[in-house]
Amino acid sequence: MEITEKVAYLKGLAEGMELDTDKKEGKLLAAIIDVLDDIALEIQDIKDEQEELADGLDAVSDDLEDVEDAVFGDWDDEDEDGEYYEDELEDDEDCYATTCPTCEETIYFDESILDDGEVVCPNCGEKLEFDLDSLEEDGEDSDEE
Repeated sequence: MEITEKVAYLKGLAEGMELDTDKKEGKLLAAIIDVLDDIALEIQDIKDEQEELADGLDAVSDDLEDVEDAVFGDWDDEDEDGEYYEDELEDDEDCYATTCPTCEETIYFDESILDDGEVVCPNCGEKLEFDLDSLEEDGEDSDEE
């Protein structure tokens, strides 16, 4: 039984008892039943809105699934064994990472960017420069030891 039905039942009981709304007790009970009726209607409205939102969310979720299928195709993050695929980089291709000092996001780049000596952060646009001479000198010192 819904709350609105329970409140309607209470209203029926009160009418059946023929409460005297001229007396204090009758006025109080009638006011309580009216407030309960208002609360029950508000709760029903909230439930209806929640159901509407859930339907909308389901529609958005379905649309997102369609977009994911269009973008990623049948590719899935997991194979049948539950193991995650790793990024497939060619063995001769090195990948480097650095942290942008401005936005503190990790930036990934390949050797061609490293050879240029600079990279622009895709997150904030900060230009980062690399001095590879000091790395090469450190590498030579460690080889001599």
